[in-house]
Amino acid sequence: MSIKVVIAGPRGRMGREAVKLIMNTAEFELVGVLDHRNGGRDLNEIEGFSSVQCPVYDQLEECFTSTSPDVLIDLTIPETGYIHTKTALLHGVRPVVGTTGFTASQLKELKALSEEKKVGTIIAPNFAIGAVLMMKFSAMAAKYFPDVEILELHHDKKLDAPSGTAVKTAQMISQQREQKKQGHPDEKETIQGARGADYEGMRIHSVRLPGLVAHQQVMFGGEGQMLTLRHDSHDRASFMSGVKVCVETVMNLETLVYGLENILD
Repeated sequence: MSIKVVIAGPRGRMGREAVKLIMNTAEFELVGVLDHRNGGRDLNEIEGFSSVQCPVYDQLEECFTSTSPDVLIDLTIPETGYIHTKTALLHGVRPVVGTTGFTASQLKELKALSEEKKVGTIIAPNFAIGAVLMMKFSAMAAKYFPDVEILELHHDKKLDAPSGTAVKTAQMISQQREQKKQGHPDEKETIQGARGADYEGMRIHSVRLPGLVAHQQVMFGGEGQMLTLRHDSHDRASFMSGVKVCVETVMNLETLVYGLENILD
C-alpha cells in the first residue's frame, strides 16, 4: 500500500527535489501539490514538470478533501509552514516540515495538537543525514570542549538567521555544556554584532552569499588544540534521503518530533 503525499511549495528548489523523490519512490504516491499561483492547473503544465501529472491546488483544505493524503511535505516559509502544519493536523494529515524558524510557543502548540489528534508530525531543521550527524557529534564534543562557536553559511535567499540547523546545534550542545561567557572578560565590540549572536555564551555567525547552498562548521577550542566539525550540502538532493526517512517514520508516530536526529538509530 502506497503512502499518499501532498507537497506544499513544489516550485522551490527543495520542492522540485521532493517531487523527484516521490515520483522515483515506488511506495510513495504524489496525489497533489499546493501552489498559490497555479491552483486549478495540472503540475505538468508548469515549467520543469512536463512528465509529472498531478493536480495543483491553491487552498490546502480543498487539497486535503479532494486527495485524502497521508502526509504533507511542507517546504515553504516559517509563517506559512506553521499554518499548513496546523491545518494538516486538524485534517488528520501527518506533516513533514522542512521549514525552519518556528518559535518555541508554536512548537509547543503544534506538539499538543499532534498528541491530541494522535497524528504524527516531524519538523526537521535539516534533512541532510550528514548535517544531523554533525549535530550529534557536536553535542558529544561539547562535554570535553565547552568553548565553541558556530559558523553557518547559506544562500542569500534564506529568510531566517541564524539557520534552524545552527539553533538546533546550539540547543543540543547546551544540553551537554554549562552556560558560560567566552572570550576575554573585558571584550568590547568596536562594531556592534561583530561577535555574532549569543546563545548561552556560544557565538553563532551567519553568512549569506550567492553560490552557497547550506554549510555549517562547529569550532571547539581547547588548551593547545582545536576541533572543527563541518558539513557541506552542495546540492539540495542531499536533503532527500532525510525526507524519505521522515515520510516513512511519521506514519507510525502520534506526537511531534523536532529534529531528524531523534528518529535516527
